[in-house]
Amino acid sequence: MTADYTPPSVWTWDTASGGKFANINRPIAGATHDKDLPVGKHPFQLYSLATPNGVKVTVMLEELLALGYSGAEYDAWLIRINEGDQFGSGFVAVNPNSKIPALMDRSNPDKPVRVFESGAILLHLANKFGAFLPTDASEKAECLSWLFWQMGSAPYLGGGFGHFYAYAPTKMQYPIDRFAMEVKRQMDVLDRRLAESSYLSGNQYTIADMAVWAWYGALAKGLLYGAGEFLTVQNYTHVLRWTDEIANRPAVQRGRMVNRVMGKPESQLHERHDASDFDAVLAKADQAKASQGSTS
Repeated sequence: MTADYTPPSVWTWDTASGGKFANINRPIAGATHDKDLPVGKHPFQLYSLATPNGVKVTVMLEELLALGYSGAEYDAWLIRINEGDQFGSGFVAVNPNSKIPALMDRSNPDKPVRVFESGAILLHLANKFGAFLPTDASEKAECLSWLFWQMGSAPYLGGGFGHFYAYAPTKMQYPIDRFAMEVKRQMDVLDRRLAESSYLSGNQYTIADMAVWAWYGALAKGLLYGAGEFLTVQNYTHVLRWTDEIANRPAVQRGRMVNRVMGKPESQLHERHDASDFDAVLAKADQAKASQGSTS
């Protein structure tokens, strides 16, 4: 890659273009191999990974269960996107875009419903259970505005800044500067809103907070792309207040563990099929704390 690159008249796919995800990036859709998806016993079958987009949905499901909606029980199956699981025929049948998360709503076994795109899944669940979506017209409009703000803004954070800062094969100043500026503008947008209200839609915690928190809350804590210092995230004090408040919710803590394959072992629950599955993870966490205490 050089600074004087001139695009050709017709673009062609260079399979050796490099980058962290070069082995799974391609310019065509569809399945690469035949593979059926597993189906568990619960009304909702989630096929995902604990990226920010995946975390949105597991947090929502755990929040619904915490409110007593037993109909929100779910099986969470692990999709390893770095290994191409999302290109299996079964997954493509649920999400033709081959992105996680993908949900099959089997609450009516005679007519299963597929839902893809994380924002659509959050809205589907909120409407189905009448939860985490305001009923007041103005607050509902505010909630949906922030939900769709996240869906439109996060590509600048992940596919833009994150790609060029952390994943591209070479560091290039122009795209890093361009997307860093946009991400900081977005953080300022959030910080100004959260200076006005407890949550994004007002005084209620909603699906908008879940969606935005999964991306920008992690960024504010320096957990995305190792870029906390670079983006001076500590300056966004209202975002940090909101982030910490949401992170302390027990359902959020559970949701963040599901389908996680990174970080400390005691934070990972690769698949979730029953509420008791968290017990083993929590036991690991207790053992880790005990071990740290004995060595300090």
